[in-house]
Amino acid sequence: MLTEQADLVDPAGAPDFAGWSCPLPLRDHPRVVMGHGGGGAMSAELVENIFAPAYGSRALAGLGDSAVLDLGGARLAFSTDSYVVRPLFFPGGCIGDLAVNGTVNDLAMSGARAAYLSCGFILEEGVELAVVDRVARALGAAARTAGVEVVTGDTKVVEAGHGDGVYLNTAGIGLVPAGVDIRPQRARPGDVVIVSGPIGLHGVAIMSVREGLEFGVEVRSDCAALGGLVEAMLAVTPDLHVLRDPTRGGLAAALNEIAAAAGVGVVVSERAVPVPDPVANACAVLGLDPMYIANEGKLVAFVPRPEADAVLAAMRAHPLGAEAVVIGECVEDHPGMVVARTGFGGTRVVDLPLGEQLPRIC
Repeated sequence: MLTEQADLVDPAGAPDFAGWSCPLPLRDHPRVVMGHGGGGAMSAELVENIFAPAYGSRALAGLGDSAVLDLGGARLAFSTDSYVVRPLFFPGGCIGDLAVNGTVNDLAMSGARAAYLSCGFILEEGVELAVVDRVARALGAAARTAGVEVVTGDTKVVEAGHGDGVYLNTAGIGLVPAGVDIRPQRARPGDVVIVSGPIGLHGVAIMSVREGLEFGVEVRSDCAALGGLVEAMLAVTPDLHVLRDPTRGGLAAALNEIAAAAGVGVVVSERAVPVPDPVANACAVLGLDPMYIANEGKLVAFVPRPEADAVLAAMRAHPLGAEAVVIGECVEDHPGMVVARTGFGGTRVVDLPLGEQLPRIC
């Protein structure tokens, strides 16, 4: 909250920002805060200002869900992710399912068919082996369902009090078919924006269990591997411009990242965005925006308009895209900005989130 108004203005009438105090971390915070892991503006600044300059990799510059590399005459997609979700088990899945599906989905967003995964377990001293076994079995089952094989891994143990039971890291590789070039920079004015189904389920499922909240019905995570859905879309046309799975930061973060990468504007119809009733009710009670809530089994696609109807039909024919809908379009106006047309006929800017509404959701 702000200090007294008189303290915020100097005699010349200019605001004195040194007098501000705020309950949220500022972007120039000198230490790591939870918002740095939220998938929003603070995460982007961490990558752009610290990690990317330190690594100096041209392949990293695209900042996609996975890197696409030429290796031995093949186009290889490569991705890694770490999972620190709390609680470990939740309606619709667990940390083991997330570890597989999240990495498979990151590869799929480049059009790649995932083939192999690595898996690292970081265990806290004192965690029950029965819990580790349950997570490992879930991870193996999810890998078999996704059609991938876990081929290497690692185990570390940290002292009690220095972890949260189980953390996981998975890396994955897959092959990108010839003729496929899917990346955020390829969004073009005229592209149709499609989302594969109802949003916000994963974040609300995690929150309801973590905080002991009830919304009249059990909310289950949408955690799923999207490789098969992407293959069905590519069977219609290899010319999908952009795919993104809206995880941390939700649909809003994904759309903003694409708009910024391609230098285009995005217009979304607020009424068209599929928000299931339990998510809408939870957000209304808690003052949250469903567009910023994380998903773990949905994708957003930017598709050339001539191909949009056929791609949408193919998505709806697949179990994981049965509720796919068109939510907007890509435009020349307001490059780098996402706006939503409201149900009242106005528009509002959909900003990139600063941090995370719900931390520790993956």
